[in-house]
Amino acid sequence: MLYNILLYILELGIFIASFFSAKVRKMWRGQHLAFKMLKKKVDPNTKYIWVHAASLGEFEQGRPIIEELRRKHPEYKILLTFFSPSGYEVRKNYDGADIICYLPIDTFTNARRFLRLIRPEMAFFIKYEFWYNYLHILRHRNIPTYSVSSIFRKEQVFFKWYGYQYRHVLKCFTHFFVQNEESRRLLNGLGIHNVDVTGDTRFDRVRDIAKQSKTLPIVEAFTEDKKIFIAGSTWLPDEQIFIPYFADKEDWKLIIAPHVIAEAHLEQIMQLLAGRKVIRFTQVKGEKELHEAEVLIIDCYGLLSSIYKYGDVSYVGGGFGVGIHNLPEAAVWNLPVIFGPNNQKFREAQELKACGGGFEIHCEKCFKRIMDGFIESEESLKKASDAAGNYVRTQSGATEMILEHLFA
Repeated sequence: MLYNILLYILELGIFIASFFSAKVRKMWRGQHLAFKMLKKKVDPNTKYIWVHAASLGEFEQGRPIIEELRRKHPEYKILLTFFSPSGYEVRKNYDGADIICYLPIDTFTNARRFLRLIRPEMAFFIKYEFWYNYLHILRHRNIPTYSVSSIFRKEQVFFKWYGYQYRHVLKCFTHFFVQNEESRRLLNGLGIHNVDVTGDTRFDRVRDIAKQSKTLPIVEAFTEDKKIFIAGSTWLPDEQIFIPYFADKEDWKLIIAPHVIAEAHLEQIMQLLAGRKVIRFTQVKGEKELHEAEVLIIDCYGLLSSIYKYGDVSYVGGGFGVGIHNLPEAAVWNLPVIFGPNNQKFREAQELKACGGGFEIHCEKCFKRIMDGFIESEESLKKASDAAGNYVRTQSGATEMILEHLFA
């Protein structure tokens, strides 16, 4: 079969790339050590639930499922697998799962060996995970298998004339828990009706994060009684748009949490802020300099979700590049969210725009028009803030719906 041939080519490509990339090398080694780890850690007398997430973003969507399963069904242990190092290396010590490892590449031999070791009671694949051999063996063994927070578009291979053979993989799922009606409609068009629209479990995750948010004395001291604009996960094209706007806005302070905190990027930001009073989070020495500063740069990771609660308006980066980052993480705090034009594939962007809580920009002029509107009208700002927060609240609850279906 062509799929298996392509997999062996992919495996060869990963092997070759591992000589030139530390990230790929970690993935290669991790995949080949997975069976050794599983032989050591799997308890043959235990019932396992297998959750697979390709990377960190998918893990965040699967995390509410994992944590609710542990809380409500402690009779199961959780096996969590990743394909990408950006997921595994960050979450390899996550205490919500009993075993965490890389998923060996989807050859028939690997899939059969993996499932013989684990013998899962059920399996969850998060969002875009459609591994042909794993799924067919799961189906052959009558293991309930679920697709969670999946989203389908007509451009995908399943819905093309040449995707006839690969669409058989969809028949392997016991049930689909999809994000929207369009996904259900597309699956129904293929004769697949074991589908429920439950939404995106990521909304449950951002609400959980908000409940567990940290108090940040440095940020509190910086904010004082000013209006706060928070720019999260930004790249240089984002920063080149919003930074100039605040040069003469004395009533506003600016917090920037860039997506990349390498010194070269931080220096680019500092150049854009020339003439402004700027302080870096890790270099704060006392409250006096925080009170005097106009801009606070977050030059470390792990704080952004808590920082948003100190804001009045937010900007989420990535929309002038590969795609916007996490909009609900800001919106959950009742913050209007501004973002760049590359957002068509992000359901939450479209829905935030539709409800009045999200705003797309293409240039500095667009950004100025939106911010001027917020500054000139407190009513407009409040309306947008309420719309953003209400959107996240109304989208929550997917995790509960999924577990009710599974354990009714």
